[in-house]
Order: sequence, then structure tokens, then C-alpha cells
Amino acid sequence: QVQLVESGGGSVQAGGSLRLSCAASGSIFTIVLMGWYRQTLGKQREFVATIASPGNTNYADSVKCRFTISRDNAKHTVYLQMVSLQPEETEVYYCNAVLVNRTGGPPYNYWGQGTQVTASS
Repeated sequence: QVQLVESGGGSVQAGGSLRLSCAASGSIFTIVLMGWYRQTLGKQREFVATIASPGNTNYADSVKCRFTISRDNAKHTVYLQMVSLQPEETEVYYCNAVLVNRTGGPPYNYWGQGTQVTASS
């Protein structure tokens, strides 16, 4: 069994900053990719950023230069540093991990429970 637990969400004024964390735990053999997505009620979940095991990063155009994704492989943890948050980015942020667990088999997609981020004007 694998769990992803997010933390760090909250409320800030527009232009403020937050840092999200997501720790993966359980029967993990190797993590291929970790990332963040976000979703507003009634809309599709959208890609924010991902980071691969060697450290390659990928960002949505809307967050480039404002958000920074990083990871601690030893702790199976991914972070998302967000600056200059805007009210339209008030959403639930979800952690994602593509990993192989110790029982073997192909990589599988796991999701966290989500953490609310609110930027108020």
C-alpha cells in the first residue's frame, strides 16, 4: 500500500507565497515521477509541474518563473514553492506520484488527498 500525504496549503493575500510538501510512504521500490496538479470544483484537474527522478522538471506555462518544484529522493518527498499567487489560482492542489511498488509490476499512478490553496484579493 502506498500513501501520499500533502501539507502546506492555506490562505494568503494575492501576491503571497506558499510551499507545499508531499511525502510518499509505504511499499515503494522506486519513484519515477512526482508532480502537482490543481483543480477547481466543476473543472478538470490541470497540470502544474512535474519532476523526474534525475531531476528534470516540467512546468505549465502559467506558473513558469513563479513556481519551483523540487524533490528529496531519500525522503520520497516533493515540494512546490509558489510565489506571486493570484486569486484565480485558488484551487485544491493534488500531489501525484508514478512509482513502482515492492510487489513489482509496471509503474502505477498514485494521488494525494489534496490541499486547499487560497489567494485572496
